[in-house]
Amino acid sequence: MSDEIAGDTATNPTPIVLEGIVRQRCVSAVYNRTRMVLAPHILYMRGGALYMDAAVVSRDFIVPREEKFGTYKLDGLKGLAITEREFRISSLFLPESEKYDGQTLMKVEPATADA
Repeated sequence: MSDEIAGDTATNPTPIVLEGIVRQRCVSAVYNRTRMVLAPHILYMRGGALYMDAAVVSRDFIVPREEKFGTYKLDGLKGLAITEREFRISSLFLPESEKYDGQTLMKVEPATADA
């Protein structure tokens, strides 16, 4: 409907991260010169900047030996793109963590059987 807005999404990482969280799809990006595939679990504000906490699926095409969960500043993610790879919510994700209080914009929700 609005072509002006559609052009802006290429440089704005927020819609891509939100789609990844809602659809539980991994995103690919370059972070600190490292090609990464991440499973975004939450988008939140801290110090006036947007951050995403995500499980690491791969770093430079290598799968980590143990599950890793990290914090990524959205401004630092380059070439961000949604993938078709689905993910499960990580046991390392603690949505009740203090750092998210009043700052959460979107987070993954476990699927419920009572739809």
